[in-house]
Amino acid sequence: MGSTLRAFGRLLAYLGLTMPLMPVQALAVRFAWPLRESMPRWYHRRCCRILGFRVERRGRQSRVHPTLYVANHVSYFDITVLGSLIPGSFVAKSEVASWPLFGRLAKLQRTVFVERRGREAGTHRDEISNRLRAGTNLILFPEGTSGDGNRVLPFKSALFAVAERHPSGQPLCVQAVSVSYTRLDGVPMGRYLRPFLAWFGDMDLAWHLWHAVGLGRVTVVVEFHEPVTIDDFNSRKDLARHCEDVVALGVATALAGRRRERATDAGETGQ
Repeated sequence: MGSTLRAFGRLLAYLGLTMPLMPVQALAVRFAWPLRESMPRWYHRRCCRILGFRVERRGRQSRVHPTLYVANHVSYFDITVLGSLIPGSFVAKSEVASWPLFGRLAKLQRTVFVERRGREAGTHRDEISNRLRAGTNLILFPEGTSGDGNRVLPFKSALFAVAERHPSGQPLCVQAVSVSYTRLDGVPMGRYLRPFLAWFGDMDLAWHLWHAVGLGRVTVVVEFHEPVTIDDFNSRKDLARHCEDVVALGVATALAGRRRERATDAGETGQ
C-alpha cells in the first residue's frame, strides 16, 4: 500500500509540474528565448526531487561549449538525471519522437532525432552540425539501447561520427559519463534489484514506470571523466573504445561502493 500511494503521489506531482510548463517551454523554443536553454535543467532538478532521486556528481564537468557527452544508458530516468546536470540537448533515435508525453517532452528540449539509414539521415547530420556550430552541448548514448544497469554494453563506433566534426575549426570536446543506480533508501542495490529501475528488453513502459516511482529514495552516481578529442586517437573506433572503457570502469567502481581518487567538482541534486 505504501508503494502504491508513493507512486500515485509522485506521478501526480510530476504531472502537476510538467503540464503547466510545457506551453511555456514551447513558446521559448518557438521564439528562441534564452529560457529554452535554462528551463530544462531547472525542470529536471525538480523532477529528481519529486521522483526520489539523489544525484551524486563526481568528476569535473567540461566547461567547453560545445561538448559531446557520451554516457551509458540504463533507463528513461537517465534523461532526468543527466538533464539535471548538463545544459544541452539529447541525441535520440527517431522512434522516441512518437512516444506519448515523453516524445513531446523530448521535442521541447530540442532533442536531435536521428535515423541511421534512409532519406532523412543526411538532414539529421546537418542538424547536428548546426547545433554544434551554435555551441549547443549534445548528449549521446552510444550503446544504442538501454542495458540492465549492471554492466556497460559495447559502444557503437558509428555513433561517434559526430565527434569528427570541428565546430569553429577546433576538434570537438568529448566527455565520457558513467551513470550508476547504486542505492535504495541508503542500502546498496544488488544486481537483482537494479532492473526495477533499468528499462530494457521488452519491458512494458507503463508497468515499469508505475513500479519504479513507487520505490523509495534512489541514489544515482554520475561520474564525469577526463575530456578528450578525436585528435587524441588514431580513429573513431579507438575513441569509442576509450570512452567505453572509462565508462565501464566508472560504473563498476560506483556499483562496488568505491570511489576513485581524482580531482573532483562534486555536488548533489534531488535532495
